[in-house]
Amino acid sequence: MAYLDPNPPKPRLIAVGSNSTLIWGMSAEERVRRIADAQGLCGDGGTASGVLLADLAFAFDPAWTAHLAVRPDTVLTVAGVAVLAHVGAENAEEVQAAMLRGGALPTGLAEIRAEDEAGIFDEALRKRERPFAMRLVPETVAAIERASYVGAYKGVTDLLTKYLWPKWAFHLTRLASRIGMTPNQVTAIGSVLCIVATVAFWHGWFWTGLATGLAFMVLDTVDGKLARCTITSSKLGNAWDHGVDLIHPPFWWWAWAAGCAPYGRPLDDATFWAVIGALLFGYVAQRLIEGAFIVRFGMHIHVWRRFDSRFRLITARRNPNMVILFASLLIARPDWGIVGVAIWTLLSLVVHLIRLGQAMSAQHRGEAIESWLA
Repeated sequence: MAYLDPNPPKPRLIAVGSNSTLIWGMSAEERVRRIADAQGLCGDGGTASGVLLADLAFAFDPAWTAHLAVRPDTVLTVAGVAVLAHVGAENAEEVQAAMLRGGALPTGLAEIRAEDEAGIFDEALRKRERPFAMRLVPETVAAIERASYVGAYKGVTDLLTKYLWPKWAFHLTRLASRIGMTPNQVTAIGSVLCIVATVAFWHGWFWTGLATGLAFMVLDTVDGKLARCTITSSKLGNAWDHGVDLIHPPFWWWAWAAGCAPYGRPLDDATFWAVIGALLFGYVAQRLIEGAFIVRFGMHIHVWRRFDSRFRLITARRNPNMVILFASLLIARPDWGIVGVAIWTLLSLVVHLIRLGQAMSAQHRGEAIESWLA
């Protein structure tokens, strides 16, 4: 029977067989090697840690190797055929031979069927998912790449990222992988566009800034998806991407407010500084609340209850705020737009404060604070 060890030694991930079909521009064997590197599954495969065998006839979501790595004596199957098997080193040869010939696996292994609806919860992507596992042949590459891309998407995010970006970003991600671009190169291009948008906003060139900002926001999705799909995430890339995401929004709002003057819709001094103060205070305070929720409850505030996940679609983050600014520009009142963003930022802050207080109160009453997605 399978059991879950809270601090298990990691198995060694070993590719079984061969497959010449490419996925995201790389071979199945190279993909498995990258998964092993990323998840620390490159050990010596001793009897204490066992081995995690991966049949190269299939492509699978990296979430499956992470899931099985802590579940010894467990096999993942597709239509009854073994795709991954976490077994002791003493049984590795027998299981590997069974995979290669398509024979029956040894008894005593717990089976997880990839087709099961229950799926698994991915805290990093904030969603319950059923990771893909599919036979890898030329005819299935398109479906596998789309499943891989969809699997890299956060389940709880803003309305633009969830509903508008995916189709655009998918084709750009596929193109980037085909021409050999790295996620950091995409992030670099996006960073330049982010700066250009800031300068455009400052000078009141709002339509230019919006167009440039739109390109940046799409690329901001592409770099992360490219990293996950090609399994090329790095500490530098992660810090760079998240650093830009964290720092640039206040500069955009300040530049927009300043750009209202050259555009011809200046804010008076009192309104300007009230708007800037509300935006800066609201932005920082909201981020601190989100961090406090993670520290206290071990999860994001936006995955606590269904309401929180729905509110994340429109909460005062960059993308929803840009919708407000875009709408204001359609009626040639960018000044109303930035005032609207300031008001929405403060309202969102109040909602987050209330939700944090409600969670703390519920915990004080002895209620378990758990994600509704788990």
